[in-house]
Amino acid sequence: MRPLVLVALAQEARYLPADTDLVFTGVGLTAAAVATTRAVLERAPSPEERAALTVVNLGSVGALGEHHEEVFEPSAVINRDVDEDMLRALGLRVDNRIELGGSGPVLGSGDAFVAGGAAREALLGRCDVVDMEGFAIAYACRTLGVRLRMIKHISDSADEAALDWAALVDRSARALAEAYQELLGGR
Repeated sequence: MRPLVLVALAQEARYLPADTDLVFTGVGLTAAAVATTRAVLERAPSPEERAALTVVNLGSVGALGEHHEEVFEPSAVINRDVDEDMLRALGLRVDNRIELGGSGPVLGSGDAFVAGGAAREALLGRCDVVDMEGFAIAYACRTLGVRLRMIKHISDSADEAALDWAALVDRSARALAEAYQELLGGR
């Protein structure tokens, strides 16, 4: 495996090995899609080179329920900002779920930071955990024909306490670095 590690922000990557091929995507779907595409094409311009590359997306997430492991690989990811019912009503094909192969919960990605209230309540039943980049990274990898491993750590409960993310993220960074080291050991 030739890993390319994508992380939204430096705070989530502070304990990764110094020699990690690491790219910061920035926050949100658009930034993540562009950063992923650019990083993959810079390292592997041809389809043959991309077949040898594995993107590893590490990041913290907010949990919508209490039944989740702290470190996991999502089973699937959705774009939580897409109104699937409306698009279907317009007769449009909806491509809003990417299967990831992990055994963990469904990840919902979107541009809004979820910190409780109506936004959190509206997501219940659609996804189990939330972030702001996963769907874009998965979409870019699928489009470019690159393998993807997504490893997430629950930093908060996507409620009002999530506003303290800056204080909570160090625990996620440690857990993600440990999970990445385990992944490398399992090459």
